[in-house]
Amino acid sequence: MSHLSSPPKKHKGEHKGHSLPRGSERGSSSRDKDRSVTVSSSVPMPAGGKGSRPSSTPQRVPNRLIHEKSPYLLQHAYNPVDWYPWGQEAFDKARKENKPIFLSVGYSTCHWCHMMEEESFQNEEIGRLLSEDFVSVKVDREERPDVDKVYMTFVQATSSGGGWPMNVWLTPNLQPFVGGTYFPPEDGLTRVGFRTVLLRIREQWKQNKNALLENSQRVTTALLARSEISVGDRQLPPSAATMNSRCFQQLDEGYDEEYGGFAEAPKFPTPVILSFLFSYWLSHRLTQDGSRAQQMALHTLKMMANGGIRDHVGQGFHRYSTDRQWHVPHFEKMLYDQAQLAVAYSQAFQISGDEFYSDVAKDILQYVTRSLSHRSGGFYSAEDADSPPERGTRPKEGAYYVWTANEVQQLLPEPVLGATEPLTSGQLFMKHYGLTEAGNISSGQDPKGELQGQNVLTVRYSLELTAARFGLDVEGVRTLLNTGLEKLFQARKHRPKPHLDSKMLAAWNGLMVSGYAVTGAVLGQDRLINYATNGAKFLKRHMFDVASGRLMRTCYTGSGGTVEHSNPPCWGFLEDYAFVVRGLLDLYEASQESAWLEWALRLQDTQDRLFWDSQGGGYFCSEAELGAGLPLRLKDDQDGAEPSANSVSAHNLLRLHGFTGHKDWMDKCVCLLTAFSERMRRVPVALPEMVRALSAQQQTLKQIVICGDRQAKDTKALVQCVHSVYIPNKVLILADGDPSSFLSRQLPFLSTLRRLEDQATAYVCENQACSMPITDPCELRKLLHP
Repeated sequence: MSHLSSPPKKHKGEHKGHSLPRGSERGSSSRDKDRSVTVSSSVPMPAGGKGSRPSSTPQRVPNRLIHEKSPYLLQHAYNPVDWYPWGQEAFDKARKENKPIFLSVGYSTCHWCHMMEEESFQNEEIGRLLSEDFVSVKVDREERPDVDKVYMTFVQATSSGGGWPMNVWLTPNLQPFVGGTYFPPEDGLTRVGFRTVLLRIREQWKQNKNALLENSQRVTTALLARSEISVGDRQLPPSAATMNSRCFQQLDEGYDEEYGGFAEAPKFPTPVILSFLFSYWLSHRLTQDGSRAQQMALHTLKMMANGGIRDHVGQGFHRYSTDRQWHVPHFEKMLYDQAQLAVAYSQAFQISGDEFYSDVAKDILQYVTRSLSHRSGGFYSAEDADSPPERGTRPKEGAYYVWTANEVQQLLPEPVLGATEPLTSGQLFMKHYGLTEAGNISSGQDPKGELQGQNVLTVRYSLELTAARFGLDVEGVRTLLNTGLEKLFQARKHRPKPHLDSKMLAAWNGLMVSGYAVTGAVLGQDRLINYATNGAKFLKRHMFDVASGRLMRTCYTGSGGTVEHSNPPCWGFLEDYAFVVRGLLDLYEASQESAWLEWALRLQDTQDRLFWDSQGGGYFCSEAELGAGLPLRLKDDQDGAEPSANSVSAHNLLRLHGFTGHKDWMDKCVCLLTAFSERMRRVPVALPEMVRALSAQQQTLKQIVICGDRQAKDTKALVQCVHSVYIPNKVLILADGDPSSFLSRQLPFLSTLRRLEDQATAYVCENQACSMPITDPCELRKLLHP
């Protein structure tokens, strides 16, 4: 394997997931890695020369991407490149003209995608090379995760890592032969420029094409064998106790005692890991390891919430921290992070009773409601990290979110009465949030010098310490700080806003339905549950095809706030079904509206039909028909920034079995877990959500049945009691006494459960045996949380 360049020194790049803790045996992942300029190939390539600098003259003639809906593809619609979207037209051209395909994959809020577009794809000479010697294809990874996963598997296997933008050269039959990530436009001392790479590949295709094709076939065959996930000759999944213990130990080894989180830097939120730790605590809460797991998760969540990764002015969380202190983030905001972190903070509140965590959960949802919500109920994908500091200037990362000391002092000049020394609101604010005159961002975290003299807000002291420092009362300080945050928020409205990716994805909308439903249920806030309901209605109205029973992957915001679709529509992938089904199950438990449960069952049936591997077990990521022509059909085997759709499906199947009693669901769950046995055994920390599902499958699921009228106060009191307790391995069922209802038809035993003295009555059932009837919420809580 020859490398055409060595990776540059690491700095902020496009991570989409978490770094694995020390002790992991797993190789690097696209979710773990910075973009690099490493190129991998099976054939040595001759040297190329330097070319001209990128042209600064904007190209006014649009290419064919102007007809696409994806915000990312539209960002490239005026490049002097003959771009094609992914599709048969491009493949036919490559075969007819015998040209290699240049595939470039990214997403609209990706900082290094912006850089490469500006430096290389706007360059006239590079544009000519791409248009004359290659068939150039642009893909939005969020629209086509199947294409992204297949070729990222190749890049990871043949280079030093992965990330976005991802650039891969393919044969006309779509087999990869060279791959890399970000390239600078020209050669540097240690880096090969994009123009040089294009010239080398052009030459190799002309002079040594057969060797390229043979090596491409060899690599593809090896990847097929390496990526196979199958039941094989195994009969049962591995021991949950063993996998739990190993996963916890690997996390413990990588835990940062001081700042929380896992690994050094960059540091990611990793909700799947926090969820595992909470589940581990529940099943080991009387042990030292159990207490340790709880402390690790709660401390991580607290440090994140106090750090700069959280937007203290406008709420919500940024993508990741560039340092171990959670101080300076990569400023992009993703919907899937907000959705999962709202659930994590709600669970932390359930477990600890500390309102600090519930306040953070509410703040996250306040941000999503304000900034990422379509008026019809759907949710947008992301906000960019980059924006112009002032109108008409070049975008810079973090410009919208950072502050100089002078700005803060001018916004908050009022004297603070009663302090032990002369003090303004601005000085108090700067002390509490760690702002300095020189700025609190080190040069090492700002390689391009864009953030000199700027500050990222991060909570440096508790309210009590800040109050004591100036001889003030705690509530007075809280009021002053909140007033300061509001003034900064109003001032920030006048800044140019970051780009909003208004594309709506079924999978991420499903996660967000869960975020609102779980938080609303835990906090007893019907308003939040209503947002979840509106999100589910949006999915059914705009992203579901009634005739075929299939989900659509995407829809888009049109002019005037309308909802538009691509033509032909982009159909859903496994993660769309898995995450939407989870959202609907969470929404049923929060609202007790059985229509959402019924739809979840129908979608699960469709998922099974389209994605289930009847020979090897588990689910493929994409439909066989949709991925026709791709060299691999994969099963996602890592819980990263988002949980693996197979991990979520394992949980869904268990819950559906609890709701219906249908044995097929349980059989599929066991088969899925068995298929992933080897992956879990080898590196359980790479699949914490699946290890959690394994534990749930090998324990006993609780069916908590509330007999009562949905709108009655006593029914609501029992339901709220259930939601106040952290019980991940349960289903909550409302039995309204109607023998013809959906759930009564699914679970005949519900008709045997009676209300006690005409009051709402709870039963906790396990292994087809139910507890004595309970009408008092306090007694129910004792039973659920002994």
